[in-house]
Amino acid sequence: MLTQPLFMKKTMLLFALAGLSACHTAQKTPLYDSYRFKVFPDKVVQGVHEAKIISPTEIRSNYQSPANATFSRLITFKISINEKDNELPPGKDHWVVIGDEHESPLIVFGSPPPPPPPPPTTFLPVNYEYTFMVDMTPVIKQFNEKGYYEAYDGTRVAKADFKGFYVAGGAEPLSWDFVNLDNKGLKLIDSGVNNIHILRVFLNPYDDELETEKTWKLSADISKRPQYHSDQPIVDALFNLSLEEATKNIEKDSTFRTGAKWGGVWTRDVSYSTLLAFAYHEPEVAKTSLRKKVKRNRIIQDTGSGGAWPVSSDRTTWALAAWEIYKATGDRNWLAEAFQVIKNSADDDEKTLFDPQTGMYCGESSFLDWREQTYPKWMSNMDIYVSLNLGTNVVHYQTHRILAEMAKILGEPYQAYVFKAETIKAGINKHLWMPDKGYYAQYLYGRPNLTVSPRFEALGEALAVLFDVADPVRAKTIVSKSPVTEYGVTCIFPQIPGIPPYHNDAIWPFVQSYWNLAAAKAGNEEALNRGLAAIYRAGALFLTNYENFVAGTGDFDGTEINSDRMLWSMAGNLAMVHRVFMGMSFEADGIRFQPVVPKTYPGKKTLSNFHYRNATLHITVNGFGNQIKTILLDGKPLKDAFLPANLTGVHSIDIQLKNNDFSDQRVNWLPNFFTLPAPQARREGNLLKWDAVKDAKHYRVYKNGQYLGNTAKTEMEVSPIDGQFCEYKVSAVEEILFPVGELIAEEYVTESFTSEPVVFTDASAVKIFEMETFAPASKLPYSNFSGGGFVEISTATNRRIECRIKVETAGEYLLNVHYSNGSGPWNTDNKCAIRSLTVNGSYAGVLVFPQRGKDEWSDWGFSNSRSVSLQQGENLVVISFEDWNNNMSVDVNTAMLDYLSVVRK
Repeated sequence: MLTQPLFMKKTMLLFALAGLSACHTAQKTPLYDSYRFKVFPDKVVQGVHEAKIISPTEIRSNYQSPANATFSRLITFKISINEKDNELPPGKDHWVVIGDEHESPLIVFGSPPPPPPPPPTTFLPVNYEYTFMVDMTPVIKQFNEKGYYEAYDGTRVAKADFKGFYVAGGAEPLSWDFVNLDNKGLKLIDSGVNNIHILRVFLNPYDDELETEKTWKLSADISKRPQYHSDQPIVDALFNLSLEEATKNIEKDSTFRTGAKWGGVWTRDVSYSTLLAFAYHEPEVAKTSLRKKVKRNRIIQDTGSGGAWPVSSDRTTWALAAWEIYKATGDRNWLAEAFQVIKNSADDDEKTLFDPQTGMYCGESSFLDWREQTYPKWMSNMDIYVSLNLGTNVVHYQTHRILAEMAKILGEPYQAYVFKAETIKAGINKHLWMPDKGYYAQYLYGRPNLTVSPRFEALGEALAVLFDVADPVRAKTIVSKSPVTEYGVTCIFPQIPGIPPYHNDAIWPFVQSYWNLAAAKAGNEEALNRGLAAIYRAGALFLTNYENFVAGTGDFDGTEINSDRMLWSMAGNLAMVHRVFMGMSFEADGIRFQPVVPKTYPGKKTLSNFHYRNATLHITVNGFGNQIKTILLDGKPLKDAFLPANLTGVHSIDIQLKNNDFSDQRVNWLPNFFTLPAPQARREGNLLKWDAVKDAKHYRVYKNGQYLGNTAKTEMEVSPIDGQFCEYKVSAVEEILFPVGELIAEEYVTESFTSEPVVFTDASAVKIFEMETFAPASKLPYSNFSGGGFVEISTATNRRIECRIKVETAGEYLLNVHYSNGSGPWNTDNKCAIRSLTVNGSYAGVLVFPQRGKDEWSDWGFSNSRSVSLQQGENLVVISFEDWNNNMSVDVNTAMLDYLSVVRK
């Protein structure tokens, strides 16, 4: 028997010999060629940066981030109370242009800043010491005189809830991530003189140890895992790099670590990663990881916006992973276990998330879980719960398809799941498809009337193609007409102005991987070739699988948060070999093969030592194209290119492609650009007014969610209807010209997010019912409430509140609750309060009370609205705690209820 060190040497020698052979025969023409970068079979070139494939087990790169060398002297920032964006309206920021000084002028909190100048042509040195000086007198004076500070938008910060003043900004180490300013050390310190607070930082932080050429060399034993060899050494080496990083991400408890910087298991991360690669690469580790995300025999929604579920509502990504594991392993015990978990979760989701008007499910964009990164700043977590997102709904659709398939195998009733899946699919295609653009809209959003956001959302579009929400014609249209930028497909498009790169203005390799799978399925060679280059460029230059990179520069440095060795990024890299080049698609009773190989990746590709159930497979693909000429199993034709699951032992599969051309479809390449900012609208008497937005061609006005018309003016007269609810919002439209040739330019029309809705409703349409008239008032010492008090609800207190209310006229009404929830911060934790609403004996859905700030119980806001039918006279409104109202904490499900608002529609 070979000893381990000798075995490792033998493995390395085999890799080295394979590498020499591959490099010797490698093509000299690029796999991909653009004016930004080139990908060759054995290297990547991007300007002065180059990554060389030395062998399948070694890559050398001289890449250095350019971010420090181009750090602007123009610094924009805001001051924050309690880590919230509450000093100035969106789009209004303080600024300084730093010359040789190391101290800012004295900034008075809330003072309107002048427009910023153009950025200077010189750049700030690294590790530049600088002190921000801020006069907080306006806030402290109101604290002392009123007991609270009233912000520009009317919101109040109670003196009793005060935790600190902070500086937010986009120049490192500043951050626009308001809810993490304290963790980032950006708290202002009281100087002790005239309410002046200061913060000292080192701008443009830099570590000179980064100024070195770097090398990746395989150090882990991956000999028991699948081995891949091809005529493209870059693919071989990045496959091995990803295999190695995957082994490093397996923790001692046999779960997957999320990334080098982030321990623990995250539901969506491990689920999307398992679907891409780990259901067949590491099925037992994937099972253990998924089990970590189960509580009460239900899927755990990761901590998230407003206290997680149901604001964040994509936990059923777990189902995608669980089903893929079954298809890869055939484990019936796992199938039965997973079915019950998914069923319980889906049952609760239906009662909590289903929107009967559209047939879709409510909740935040799948994986895009950082509010202002993909939503307008005015949207609260309540608004995000109400929104109807493409990607999240495709996940819910596929979850119900999976439940139906699982139920069939287990002998359980399945028809209800098929019906629900088709209902969601119909809703997506009816309400989100945009015929003029040729792809789906990002989401529906508003308060309470919803409007289409016409942005592109890459993951949702890709999943819609992969899971057949889009029919074959639409699938081809999506891939050919969706916007693709130079470094890859961005999470959303166009980008949001004033928001730093993370989900906005960024490319995520795992999303790119799903996009590549969609391109392969749609038969779009150009889209696939661009997508492969996006993944291989980043992997080779950076020598790791980073989570994201900036869309405009392709650099890993510059996004709000990043980590190397990210689980879903390495899974995407592996999937390109298994699911694209090898064409493997797992089904419940076997594997179907359909390789898709761009003609720039010709030659022989071999995947050996691949373990599938009770068989070990050695797979060879020759040629290019997306049509199979011949496929042989152990030298005999394999019918329908389908390998049955009952195969045992060692077998060879040989696939010869037709070398067919599938380059007939195109890609909608666009420069990476931004929309205009959303207008700031307001009511002045019977006039709807908004500030002019620079570069706006015109404005679109919406009434109750529906398009009303265009105007070049900045005001519109409104005639409210007595006794009825009416809301308006405005978006800004820009026409952008960009060159497509020497003398040719194309026009692209962009629409900003809409303004926050402005309500035109007279007082007679609104009725307020104080909650303390229906249940005992709380004795807790909170402030800023209406009437004579407020009512506490928790798992033990006021589990059922009966509200008998009277209205003069029968009809449709909007009902919501003014509340507070200080159980956790805006952006994370798991204590979103939830209650069921019943009106005159009919279930009307849930009321959701997201967290509004840790221990900020005097910060009041509104729950979501429910449209209900009320009869003339007395109506019984019941707010109760039911089993499906358990949140992700289970133990803490608390809110303070101030009053019930009832508005005539």
